[in-house]
Amino acid sequence: MIFDNLKNAHLYFSLGEKIQKALTYLQTTNFSTVEPGTYDIDGTDVYAIVSEYNTKPLSSGRWEAHKKYIDVQYVFEGKEKIGFTESKKVMLLEEYDNRKDVAIYKGEGHFLNAEENHFFIFFPTDIHMPGIAINIPKAVKKVVVKVSTDFIEPQEEAMQEVEQVEETPPQLEETPPQAEESSSQVSE
Repeated sequence: MIFDNLKNAHLYFSLGEKIQKALTYLQTTNFSTVEPGTYDIDGTDVYAIVSEYNTKPLSSGRWEAHKKYIDVQYVFEGKEKIGFTESKKVMLLEEYDNRKDVAIYKGEGHFLNAEENHFFIFFPTDIHMPGIAINIPKAVKKVVVKVSTDFIEPQEEAMQEVEQVEETPPQLEETPPQAEESSSQVSE
């Protein structure tokens, strides 16, 4: 996952031509004149979905992950919280739907405020929860640029981790304290 200010978008152009196209689109489009809908950037490889909606309470949110597309999310009017988590902290609720390119999870995670001029990039292994109210539900205008993952080398282990989420999240194990003598030894 990447979270940054749009003025720093150029720092991520090295992630590939498709990511560069997505970020350039965000930098060069006057979204105040764009109506909600789907917009072609580079065919099915890179396209934008512009939407307007009210944020929702955390209790109504859902964790999601995608395989075919990277999400580049950008709130251009209003504010919302967007969550991110690891596969270890969630359990699968709905199997991956190939047609919709989404798997749904429940669990816990961390949240950042998505404000104007900031963007998120969620890769296939990044489980995320968009559209959450910061305090009370409010209107936001947002664009999600979908970037085809066909340019990414398969990361079998990482994708298996997302696909094979356990039915219940494991408890975190505490690291046993090290013996005092081993930590107090000094190399000579």
